[in-house]
Amino acid sequence: MKERALQSESSGGLEDRIDAAWIWDRIARVVIFAGGVSAIVLIVAIFVFVANEGLGFALFDLDKGQFFGSPNWRPTTEPEGEFGALALMAGTASVTGLAMLIAVPFSLGAAIYISEFATGRTREILKILIELLAAIPSVVWGFIGLTILNPLIIDMFNVPVGLTVLNAGLILGLMAAPIMTTIAEDALKAVPESYREAAEAMGASRWQVIRQVVLPSAKNGLVAAALLGVGRGFGETMAVLMASGHAVHMPTSPFDSVRALTATIAAELGETAQGSDHYRVLFTLGILLFLVTFVINLLADILVRKGGGKRS
Repeated sequence: MKERALQSESSGGLEDRIDAAWIWDRIARVVIFAGGVSAIVLIVAIFVFVANEGLGFALFDLDKGQFFGSPNWRPTTEPEGEFGALALMAGTASVTGLAMLIAVPFSLGAAIYISEFATGRTREILKILIELLAAIPSVVWGFIGLTILNPLIIDMFNVPVGLTVLNAGLILGLMAAPIMTTIAEDALKAVPESYREAAEAMGASRWQVIRQVVLPSAKNGLVAAALLGVGRGFGETMAVLMASGHAVHMPTSPFDSVRALTATIAAELGETAQGSDHYRVLFTLGILLFLVTFVINLLADILVRKGGGKRS
């Protein structure tokens, strides 16, 4: 009798546990787990697909000296195309570098103001506006560069063409600023409040606290925000394609038209014969971009983890 009572109590307890909340909890766990695993699987699948199309050509058939050292990108010339990507890499680097010169001060200033000075409704409104800025599609940014900044640059600087490194850098800087601001603000907010209180107790002013305590403590997170902005710049396609002029040219000034790696892939892949050398070298450019962005994001993640470990 006692064993039956215990069995009935245990089975009754299990029946009490299996209710609607328990079922939904298990479903949520499965969905979240599947989402996390699917993201990893998709990234691996994309890399395998790109590597399958371009890695063999890059390792065995591609002239590495010409690819990395020549500015001549003429993939359709006869009898043999020229696959010099130096001008494409220089164009990508120049646009991204100028974008970071614009975005880093803007993002850092916005993050400091939101984290350390803004309060209440002002802070919430600014954060919403920054998130809305990040939601603008890249093609809209490209349209702004094409129709607004292009004639503005021509009139202001008296240059024949406004689709230049300057145009693309301005657009890309504005595109990268929201995510950099968000990450930088999170890094500043992660600095313990006790650090600020201790500095203020020693007579430091608000700006001294920010400059000598908060910024050094959040250094790793701020560098990670900048690195993620660089990764955003390297991976952007449509806005750079529309605002840079799309000319294969080694840039010597901000008023030169250039072509980026991503824009080259987007513009030429659809019109290239599948399996040709031109087709496979475009996938080689994709592998190069994948590796660069992977390294940048890995460094940013390492810095964020390092900063979190030091604070803990």
